[in-house]
Formats: sequence, structure tokens, C-alpha cells
Amino acid sequence: MLHWSLVFLVIALIAAVLGFGGIAGAAAGIAKILFFVFLVIWLIAFITGRRAV
Repeated sequence: MLHWSLVFLVIALIAAVLGFGGIAGAAAGIAKILFFVFLVIWLIAFITGRRAV
């Protein structure tokens, strides 16, 4: 999930450089959501002692 978050972040940066503001904003929003979902899953796995995330 962290991988997809970074992919959408790169897409957002490229779109912002090329001047596509709407696409850049949407991709940045998706990247932010995926990153926070990753953090929640990671915290749950860390607390329960699982290492398969």
C-alpha cells in the first residue's frame, strides 16, 4: 500500500509540473488517503505483534 501511495505522489508531482492542477490535486488526495490507511494497518500490526505488512 505504501508503494501505491508513492506512485500516486509521483503522478501528482508530474501532473503539477505539467500544469494539470485538477489531476495533481486528485492524485495527491489519493496518495494521502493511501498513506494514512497504510499507517493505520501498520500500527495495528505493530501493536498485535505481526510482521507481515
